Amino acid sequence: MRREHRSLWSPAVGAEGSVLAYGHYGRPVLAFPSEAGHAYDYEDRGMVDAVAGLIEAGRAKLYCVDSFDGQSWVDPDRPLEDRARQHLKYEDWILNQVVPFIYDDCRGRQDIVVNGPSLGAFHAANFALKRADLFPLAICLSGVYDVSRFGWGERGDTFYFNNPMDYVANLHGDHLAWLQSRLRLVLVCGQGRWEDSTGALDSTRRFAGLLRGKQIDHALDLWGFDMPHDWPSWRTQLAHHLDQVS
Repeated sequence: MRREHRSLWSPAVGAEGSVLAYGHYGRPVLAFPSEAGHAYDYEDRGMVDAVAGLIEAGRAKLYCVDSFDGQSWVDPDRPLEDRARQHLKYEDWILNQVVPFIYDDCRGRQDIVVNGPSLGAFHAANFALKRADLFPLAICLSGVYDVSRFGWGERGDTFYFNNPMDYVANLHGDHLAWLQSRLRLVLVCGQGRWEDSTGALDSTRRFAGLLRGKQIDHALDLWGFDMPHDWPSWRTQLAHHLDQVS
C-alpha cells in the first residue's frame, strides 16, 4: 500500500501540520483523529488496516490529519468563544492547505468524504454542514455534536456557527434546501461502555432528531451493547460504512 507523509505549513496557525496519505486510487476520505489526536493515530490504532482492502482495491484513498483540539476545543484556559476562534485557524488549514493537497494527489477536484471518531466525528459533521460543496458525505463515529459541554464562558457568533446543535436548528430557506439536496450524514454509535458517559450516545440520538426535523439526509446507526466508545468499535464501523459508499 502506498503511504506518504506530508507536512503542510499553515499561515493561520503559524506551524506545520501532518497529513498521512494511503493509497493510489479511489474516493478520497479525509479522516480526523479523536480528541487532540495526530495524523498517525489511524495507523497506530488499526483503522488503516481495517480498510486496507478498500484502499488496495482502489476504492478509497485515506488522508489522515493532525488535530488542533489542544489549542482550541479542549484548551481548559480558553472560554468557548475563544476556542471557536482558535478552531477557525484549523479550519483555514484544512480548507486552504489540506484540501488542495488532496485535489493535487487525486489529479483533480473530487468530492471528499469526511470521517472521524469521538471529537473527530464532530469535526466531520461540522465541516460537512459548513462546506457541503467540498464534503457532501460524513461518516461520524461516536460523536458529540454540541461542544458547549466541553467548556465555559461566553458563547458568541463564532461559537454558534461552529456548534452544529445550535446552527442546524435555525437552518431555513434556500441554504437548507441546498443542503437537503447535497448532503448526507451517517451517524454511528455503539451502546456499550463509555458511549453514555462521554455523552456520545445521547448526542448522536439528539442530533439525528434535529437532522430529521430539518429533512437533511442522514442515517442513524446504533450498534449493540458490546460496542464501546473505543477504537475496536470504530475499526469495525468504519470498515462497514466505507464499504457501502466507496
